[in-house]
Amino acid sequence: MTDPQPERFPHISRTQILWFLGGLLVTGWLIWLLGPVLTPFFISILLAYIANPVVEWMERLHIRRDLAVALVFVLAFVLLAVALLIIVPVLIREVAELFGRLPGYFQALQETVLPWVEDRLDIRLDLETFDAERATSLIQEYFHNITSAAGNVLTTMTRSGGRFIVWLTGMVLVPLVAFYLMRDWNRLMEALRDMLPRNVEPTVVRLISQCDEALGGFLRGQVLVMISLGLIYGVGLWIVGLNNAFAIGMIAGLVSFVPYLGAIIGILLAGVTAVIQDFSIMFLLSVAAVFVIGQTIESLLLTPKLVGDRIGLHPVLVIFMVMAGGQLFGFTGILLALPVAAAGTVLVRFFYQSYKNSRLYQQEGDQEQS
Repeated sequence: MTDPQPERFPHISRTQILWFLGGLLVTGWLIWLLGPVLTPFFISILLAYIANPVVEWMERLHIRRDLAVALVFVLAFVLLAVALLIIVPVLIREVAELFGRLPGYFQALQETVLPWVEDRLDIRLDLETFDAERATSLIQEYFHNITSAAGNVLTTMTRSGGRFIVWLTGMVLVPLVAFYLMRDWNRLMEALRDMLPRNVEPTVVRLISQCDEALGGFLRGQVLVMISLGLIYGVGLWIVGLNNAFAIGMIAGLVSFVPYLGAIIGILLAGVTAVIQDFSIMFLLSVAAVFVIGQTIESLLLTPKLVGDRIGLHPVLVIFMVMAGGQLFGFTGILLALPVAAAGTVLVRFFYQSYKNSRLYQQEGDQEQS
């Protein structure tokens, strides 16, 4: 069996470099110029990319591709309907209940938790300066402002006919374009591959394949892990009788893309709620057991089966990328940080190995041998 060839950057002529840089500049200029128009197409590409493995799996079952795409769309709409009819109402109800319980929580904090802390730590806290009603009103006012802002956006869109038409057109375009992309995905990928210069085609295809594996590991695997963990936490906390169990569980699950962060946030939220709801050791232990069981299932079953080692991002890098994405591009940057990091890691690894195998790195050793 022959040893695999070391990673080396393919030789690229000066003409190819100029064409590549020119194409990159033109593409960037077009994206900047047509940004608002391209948004539905980018969303469609993302949806088609995520759903394509399901379509290919159906094809292996001897289902025609167009029929497989139609079945995927039906399944997606069913899941969306279930989410809108079941999950969203539950979340809305739990958030409303949480706001209703806030005054009682603050009162319990003053009358039970803080005195217990004073006795155990032998300190004195100035409880008179803490205005529970004021704190409750501030939190409610904050979320009311968010709701009002969302309502104002919708009102502005409906009053501005042009913007509303653009938004409605985008909503219609996304599933339509996604359908055609999924139907012709393999043909489009083959056409793009055929456009590559022959000397770089094997390297580019290999890198794209590795990026696809990393991105697929996150977009398809990690998202499933997050949702599964949220459901495990939510159902478990509901079984032990914790208030707002589903909301706390989903929050903990959805931030679990950073290792252990979801469990830590979930334990903090559930712990505070448990202390205020029923200040007993057994209840606190049962709440903690839910997160221990969830983390065990995630470590032994969910992550190995759904993600594996395809992403391979260090937790510190994950935290940095999320913070950097949020700082540079806001909420969109937070959403795109980890997929970009997963693909970027593949490219960085390739360039690093190419550098290690290059004459630039090995030159000193070559001179010593000569």
